[in-house]
Amino acid sequence: MTAPSLDKTSRMRILPRFIFASRWLQLPLYVGLIAAQGVYVFHFWVELVHLLEAAFGSPTALEALVNSIGYKTDVKITSLNETIIMLVVLALIDVVMISNLLIMVIIGGYETFVSRMDLEGHPDQPEWLSHVNASVLKVKLATAIIGISSIHLLKTFINAANYSDKVLIAQTVIHITFLLSAMAIAYTDKLMSRDSH
Repeated sequence: MTAPSLDKTSRMRILPRFIFASRWLQLPLYVGLIAAQGVYVFHFWVELVHLLEAAFGSPTALEALVNSIGYKTDVKITSLNETIIMLVVLALIDVVMISNLLIMVIIGGYETFVSRMDLEGHPDQPEWLSHVNASVLKVKLATAIIGISSIHLLKTFINAANYSDKVLIAQTVIHITFLLSAMAIAYTDKLMSRDSH
């Protein structure tokens, strides 16, 4: 009677092992996010080159910049002005912040949900990675999204003449919603960590 029960136990362990191994299905998703990161890097350099060319007087680069930021005015734009430079720089900062968000999701998600990276002692190990877990990752992602939303809202307010009041109000409400959501996530995380202690 002991042999069949042992056989049943070993068969039962195959299913948990299979379920645990299914975490590797997330690997292509993280590789895809790395590819998306490459697209963002390319986009950043295209915008930066256009900004530099426009600074040296290229009308084609200036037109490309104005179209990319959605800047509209009744006066013909013949050279860079402070508003255009500010909007382009904010767009570049936006790309960097989204790129930072991608890195957090790729590295933190892989470390939390797929496999350890064994970076202990590595000089370039991110400081936050040593204490990352699903809860910490959620709070970090929420704060990163607030930062990105702030940049978008600032870009909209600088270029407010080209937006309706409805769009301005909607973007402000969305930003406040992100802010309240992040506060709720952080508070929930604080309550859970207090209960675990």
